[in-house]
Parts: sequence; structure tokens; C-alpha cells
Amino acid sequence: MALFGGSRDISLFNTVSRELINDIIQTEVAYYKFALDQTKTNVYGEAPQKNYYEPIKIASLIDRSDQNWTSDEFGPDVNQTINFTFLRKEFIELNLFSDVGDLILFRNNFYEVDGRIENQLAFGKDPAYALSTETSDFGGNFSIILSTHISRVEKLSLVPLRGGKYPTIIKSSGGEANQLNP
Repeated sequence: MALFGGSRDISLFNTVSRELINDIIQTEVAYYKFALDQTKTNVYGEAPQKNYYEPIKIASLIDRSDQNWTSDEFGPDVNQTINFTFLRKEFIELNLFSDVGDLILFRNNFYEVDGRIENQLAFGKDPAYALSTETSDFGGNFSIILSTHISRVEKLSLVPLRGGKYPTIIKSSGGEANQLNP
């Protein structure tokens, strides 16, 4: 039986992490979940118009790289990658599961999710994968890190607003899913 990393220690980590991210750092993003069942594809399996569920506001830690500008015959273009770190417990409470293709709105830019990392363990243990019942209440899995890239607004059929306001959300004919429009 381990001396440290029990349920009381994990509860303390969860409380301190939640207070740090939500009350002290206070960087919130809008998370748009891709509505796969509401998106129609063409004969080639492409979706010219993607649908997303209504955004969820969630606190995050952000690790961004510098912008990279390139220029070709079509004009200048910007690329940027950002890692968004969320508390795993908040994702579970919101019944949210991240997938490739979801969007995150941060500083009036949309970032498309490329991948998910869920291996930040406390004390190197995840109680969900304990091999014995003696260690099933030790350790914890704390964060979800989403790697993203900046998405072209033209691809999303959006017009960026200079006033700092986010695009309005219009209900699609399907009812549940929403389509992003200016």
C-alpha cells in the first residue's frame, strides 16, 4: 500500500488545480464540439459545411507557439500551434469528450483540434487501470492536453469581426446542432 497519493491527496490536488485555473488564471475559451451526425457529406466523403454544437465556456491553461508567416503566389499566410490544457474532471462533469476536428475559440481565432494527450498522472498511477484492489484508490489522471492549429476562417464559412465579438450561432434545420455563421 502506498503512503502518499491516496484519495485525500488527490482531492487536495483537484481542489488546488481547480482554484488555480478557474479563480486565479481565469483564461476561458469557447469549445465547439463537432456534430458528426448532423453534418452532411458529399459523394467523396467531404463535408462542405460543418455543423457544431453550441459552444461551452471552459477554463484552460494555454501554451502557444509564435506565429509563423509564409508567403506564396496566393499571398501571405499565418500558421500557429497552441496546446490547450484542461482539467480532466471538468471535462467529465460537462460530459465532454474531445475529438479531432473540434474547434476552440481563443482571442477571436479558431483553433482546430489535432490530437489529445491524457497521460499526466499523479504519483505515476491511474486508479482506473489498477491491477490490484489495494491500489485502486491511489493516484489520479488530472489533465487533458489538446494540440491544435489555427484554422482558416474561410474554411469555416466565418467572417472575423474586428469589434471583438464572437460570431452568432444559428440553429440548423436538424435542431440539435448549430452552424457557425457571421
